[in-house]
Amino acid sequence: MKTRYPTFAAAAAVLLLAGCASGSTGAAPVATASPGGPGAYPVSFDNCDTSLTLTAAPERIVTIKSTTTELLLALGLGDRIVGSAFLDGPLPASLAEEGADLNVISDFVPGQEAVLTLNPDFVYGGWESNFSAEGVGERDALAALGIGSYVSPAACKGDAMPDPLTFDTVFGEIDEAGTLFGVPDAAATLVSDQEAALAALKPATGETTALWYSSGTDTPYVGAGIGAPQMIMDAAGLTNIFADVHDTWTSAGWESVVAANPSVIVLVDATWNTADSKIALLEGNPATAGLDAVVNHRYITVPFAAGEAGIRNVEAAGSIIDQLAALDAQ
Repeated sequence: MKTRYPTFAAAAAVLLLAGCASGSTGAAPVATASPGGPGAYPVSFDNCDTSLTLTAAPERIVTIKSTTTELLLALGLGDRIVGSAFLDGPLPASLAEEGADLNVISDFVPGQEAVLTLNPDFVYGGWESNFSAEGVGERDALAALGIGSYVSPAACKGDAMPDPLTFDTVFGEIDEAGTLFGVPDAAATLVSDQEAALAALKPATGETTALWYSSGTDTPYVGAGIGAPQMIMDAAGLTNIFADVHDTWTSAGWESVVAANPSVIVLVDATWNTADSKIALLEGNPATAGLDAVVNHRYITVPFAAGEAGIRNVEAAGSIIDQLAALDAQ
């Protein structure tokens, strides 16, 4: 198995759960653990330019975004989740039973008061922006209350942002979560399964250009060249028409889409912006109605949660491959 993060090293003993802002080094996320085998504490992390040390596994966790919730459920930690928020859609069937009793506290980013009412010892966020004075609270403020925090490394900004995002980063988060939450064996098994599924993919061959259409009407918000959409399209064998844009997602003009005339359009399906609504817009807009993909109904759909870095990315790539094969067979 490839190494996805630095080897664990001895960490200084600490007495309290702590976190503090630190200067950016531009380095990959670092996890260090004390000697003594898997699950040993304390563990220290450098996560999105914030350092934190845990003396014990968190027991009362609030998760923000589908990606974080789904990862903890996949690691068998559903009983430690005291509240979830900002879910981007229904759980996948494989996690429906584990997540049947989720306490969903908000459809969006919850306020700090709603979070503190749950008496959490940890908040796991899918985006850095989840941690703000208007949201769940800034990370240093939470640390002062004895509440640890962690952001999905794929969502780090600035010098800590993966450039580009790769499956190694996605799998590295799983490994790191296993260490952080005291379930390294479950994390290792999940990574092994994901790596095997990724290796088994048979990407499309030939030149199939694609638009990753996330949202937007007058100005579409699309997958760009260094984020999860690009990573997934690469794994599926698609050529992103906005691969040269150095960003994760970007706003683009319909004129650029028309000029590129993609072979297929990947539609992100969200409850608040469905794939069907995007199709209606594409087919009703004179500027896009003549696109080859629109005329020939060459649409591929991906659930919103599967389009952000997380445990559903490999599955999303496989689904795209299957959907493209079905289109080509018509």
